[in-house]
Amino acid sequence: METIQQNDTGAAVQDVQQKLAALGFLDEEDVSGTFGEETAAAVEAFCRAHALNVSRVVDDVVWAALLDASFVLGDRTLYLRMPYFHGNDVLQLQNALGALGFPCGDGDGIFGATTEAAVRKFQTNMGLPTDGIAGAFTYRAIRNLQHSWDGKHGPSSAHMGFARAANVLEQNALCLFGTCEFTRSVAARMSNLALATNPTSKIVSADSLLVAPDENMLLVHIVLPGGSHEENAPLLVFDEEDSFAVRLRSTIAAATGKPRRIAIQLPGQQWEDAGEGRSAQHYAITLLDALCTALETEG
Repeated sequence: METIQQNDTGAAVQDVQQKLAALGFLDEEDVSGTFGEETAAAVEAFCRAHALNVSRVVDDVVWAALLDASFVLGDRTLYLRMPYFHGNDVLQLQNALGALGFPCGDGDGIFGATTEAAVRKFQTNMGLPTDGIAGAFTYRAIRNLQHSWDGKHGPSSAHMGFARAANVLEQNALCLFGTCEFTRSVAARMSNLALATNPTSKIVSADSLLVAPDENMLLVHIVLPGGSHEENAPLLVFDEEDSFAVRLRSTIAAATGKPRRIAIQLPGQQWEDAGEGRSAQHYAITLLDALCTALETEG
């Protein structure tokens, strides 16, 4: 492309200005189609923010970086190819998947093999075609779970992140069960998430067990307020405070008998303003993350 610089005018200049404005580097009132001092300063600020050689003109390198930064989740169908897709939309996809428990490595904004594997695991869990392609159906599923990932970032999470806990999943035998339709759904979703993360996971729901649980399993009973549970089983009321995994560890340690039993009480069938299915998925993700963190610490 021809370098776009100060005093240039036209549609190309306006396109640059619109991108700079959308990214917060230029005021909307300065989108005029004329490359003036304000635009040059905005280009310089953009280069500094994106670790580019400082420039006040738009050459091939700056233009490519502007394009990358301008993409948002869902703008493009993403899949593994050479050269790799890269850009802000890829980074947003990686952050969403990471917060849902399907980490994509370093979260570098590059759609490589690790990101494709995370997409496949997510698709398997959601019952979607497991093709590794982030397209319309995958984006819809991610948006349906926005309550669970928006504002969170898997790689920087203080929690262990159950998708990074493959050893925990295969080294700890747990049977998850509920006694109503909603809590059975949460238990089944937790089992599906664990198996999608690690096919050798020993964290399973009672509905998927082919034989009775043996005495070495930890039985985790998920209940709702007012629901009954075994009298001698320690009961932990669920919340999303940072201390929940620590308290869960103590609850597991207090479990006695063979097999050991604990109960976790959810606050209800509704999480914020999410529907029942999305609420069940949110609880499943959060509970499994806490269980993996507690069990990893315990070990």
